[in-house]
Amino acid sequence: METVQNYINGQLSESHSERLAPVFNPATGEQIRQVVLSSVAETAEAIAIADQAFTAWAKTSPLKRARVMFKFKALLEENMEKLATLISQEHGKVYSDAVGEVTRGLEVVEFACGIPHLQKGEHSANVGTGVDSHSLMQPLGVCAGITPFNFPAMVPMWMFPIALATGNTFVLKPSEKDPSLALVMAELLKEAGLPDGVFNVVNGDKEAVDVLLTDPRVQAVSFVGSTPIAEYIYSTASAHGKRCQALGGAKNHCLLMPDADLDMAANAIMGAAYGAAGERCMALSVAVVVGDETGDKLIDKLTKHISAMRVGPGVVEGSENDMGPVISAQHKDKICDYIGSGVEQGASLVVDGRSLSVAGHEQGYFVGPTLFDNVSPEMTIYKEEIFGPVLSVVRVPDYQTGLDLINRHEYGNGTAVFTRDGETARQFSEDVLAGMVGVNVPIPVPMAFHSFGGWKRSVFGPLNVHGNDGVRFYTRMKTVTSRWPTSVRLEQHASSFVMPTMD
Repeated sequence: METVQNYINGQLSESHSERLAPVFNPATGEQIRQVVLSSVAETAEAIAIADQAFTAWAKTSPLKRARVMFKFKALLEENMEKLATLISQEHGKVYSDAVGEVTRGLEVVEFACGIPHLQKGEHSANVGTGVDSHSLMQPLGVCAGITPFNFPAMVPMWMFPIALATGNTFVLKPSEKDPSLALVMAELLKEAGLPDGVFNVVNGDKEAVDVLLTDPRVQAVSFVGSTPIAEYIYSTASAHGKRCQALGGAKNHCLLMPDADLDMAANAIMGAAYGAAGERCMALSVAVVVGDETGDKLIDKLTKHISAMRVGPGVVEGSENDMGPVISAQHKDKICDYIGSGVEQGASLVVDGRSLSVAGHEQGYFVGPTLFDNVSPEMTIYKEEIFGPVLSVVRVPDYQTGLDLINRHEYGNGTAVFTRDGETARQFSEDVLAGMVGVNVPIPVPMAFHSFGGWKRSVFGPLNVHGNDGVRFYTRMKTVTSRWPTSVRLEQHASSFVMPTMD
């Protein structure tokens, strides 16, 4: 059986670890590969190689680094079918969604191609008599990325293109559930001209992660995953003196106003709730509906849409499904347990996805689209992130009650409002406590030249990913203040013991 190895110093590196983890095709439930779980020593080796490569790469001109990104972008486009098919095979999402994932990651590569402009720094002449100041945005050193199973292409590309373009070296630890794509990206980076050792891939579990969090040669850590793990990553990395951005969980709400275009809103909510089987940190899992009449109409439209959904394997001949399986048998069981708890706690189960069986794929990890009505804030399905195709409808009497409900939740990743009224949209955008807001846009993921990140317990660390925050995260500012000798009288250079000022 094929074993997914590490990628260190520009080549596949055969692991000597005796620990292996199975990699499954979620659509069939069959093991298709196995992946090494790297030892402490192997992880440290990758860090050492990246550390050795840093000095030369940091001194490479930003223009040359940008040219590597331009070539990498072209190679991603040329290999789109291969990349998307591999994502569908190991993650389970449908092919078109996998293409969309690679495309959104590629947009960050495009942003990184502008690094000669983004890393310019600032200059001020004559801040004092004959004194000039300028700033340098310099790379940090070895940076690490720890990424989740749900976006094996996009989330790593939120991180390493900007890190590499700004002159850092990188060690990526992908999810052990779908690890193969990371190796393909490593090979494409090498083909694009990236020097050996600048980008490395270490497969593993907590043993490898803890090395990345504690090794003094690692200067910065980026993470996307669940909130408990994000909090652990942030606290551990910070305790060891590292810069850290750790993005955690979510419970994304939309507020549906009575004046909204209900047909548009229902279609948008369907895709946001059930796309990628709900395994998105920006999935829309709660619809807060103002008024019972609006709620009844929404439930009716969603029920009809759900009945028409095609659920099955991500890659099929001649047609495409709307939704694929979830990532594992264990996660399927967890989602089904959540559905059961919703029933026990009194929510109205309108559509039950637990009994779905896909012909020819009976052993696959499929959960059908599930819809709850009359959900209340004390219920588990409302409070916790399910990370599956489960949508909860909460009914409220008015706008303010809905806004307050959203703002009280512990998570604040993304949110949306559906309305035709500009005043309502503007007020919601200003008052809602979430990091990303959509107005008639259900999944408000910013474009690569803006930054992605939530509020409250959805993020740990002051800087978000990609956009200008990404450039700031992977660089540190150095300010140089300079004066050059002139023919002024010697006494003007006499010693001074007061706080220096610029005149």
